Amino acid sequence: MFSWGERTAVMGVLNLTPDSFSDGGRFESPLAALKQAGRLLGQGADLLDLGAQSTRPGAVELDAEQEWQRLAGPLGAIRGAHPQALLSVDTFSAAVAEKALAGGANWINDVRGASGRRDPAMLAVVAQAACPYVLMHSRGTASSMDQLGVYGDVVIEVRDALRAATDEALAAGISEAALIWDPGLGFAKGTDANLELLRRLELLVAEGFPLLVGPSRKRFIGDVLNQPRSQARLWGTAAVCAQVIGKGAQILRVHDVGPIVQIARMADALKGPSSAGPIP
Repeated sequence: MFSWGERTAVMGVLNLTPDSFSDGGRFESPLAALKQAGRLLGQGADLLDLGAQSTRPGAVELDAEQEWQRLAGPLGAIRGAHPQALLSVDTFSAAVAEKALAGGANWINDVRGASGRRDPAMLAVVAQAACPYVLMHSRGTASSMDQLGVYGDVVIEVRDALRAATDEALAAGISEAALIWDPGLGFAKGTDANLELLRRLELLVAEGFPLLVGPSRKRFIGDVLNQPRSQARLWGTAAVCAQVIGKGAQILRVHDVGPIVQIARMADALKGPSSAGPIP
């Protein structure tokens, strides 16, 4: 346990899917997922984000039962082996979220949280569980988001969508202290929009909610670096992480936990101490 602002939290990505853009198919089995969870925690991850539904552009969406079948075994294995670990589940399905929380998950990370709710029951599930809830900005679905990335002022529009989603969550009984914002880099946003969000991230930080940023290996980094291989985008990811820590982001969602933990610790030391409340 540590406090918001004491140091940057690093969330390790653990994809349980065959088709995720960066590491699909590597950690589908409970044993493979358990081994990778141990690696990420050993490298310094403060929490793990388990996803059984690919949200990359063009991905085919599963129904809730198919998603849970992918998630249940790995979640149970990891919780059993690492009873103190903080586990987040990346889902926009209320049925999956409810089962995951009952099965040992601590957080829900909802990629549709600020994009026109896909599952109206999600807020009630989170409110009942009183768990941390990541509201992420996106538009459309995996099949349509690339056509919806047109903005006047992307930072203001993302902020306003997150504000509206926050009001909805509070009205449903979710505690303000449970809410975490994510600007949704790469979700219905092209390279220019992603870069503009990062340049002006302090406008989102100023709203007062802990900010989670997930730049890891994303296409906009590949565009800037002319690097088509997602796994070769570590240093571009690292540059983004250092920048957003300086601007006040409090959680980094990444694949390459070991190097990013080192970058976060050094950036934290340069930034200096601050005071805040405990992570739930």
